[in-house]
Amino acid sequence: MSDHIDAVHLRREIRTAVELAIIALAPTDLVERLAAAAGLLEAIAELPLDAPPVIALTPKATERAREALDSWLRWQADHTPTRV
Repeated sequence: MSDHIDAVHLRREIRTAVELAIIALAPTDLVERLAAAAGLLEAIAELPLDAPPVIALTPKATERAREALDSWLRWQADHTPTRV
């Protein structure tokens, strides 16, 4: 159950990151990585949890999503003006 909740949160977080990256005019390759990760997680979520493709794809899809999200967070931190 915890893995399912983590997956739901990751999907939500990556979707939000795509939107924010687009608005922030982040580099195209970063936006595309976020979008690809979000799309794959969304597609996987539509299938039964015990389906062979889900079992096979989930670990790598999750890893890619986390890597893309980490890249976004670093880019965002480097490009967000700080308030004084």
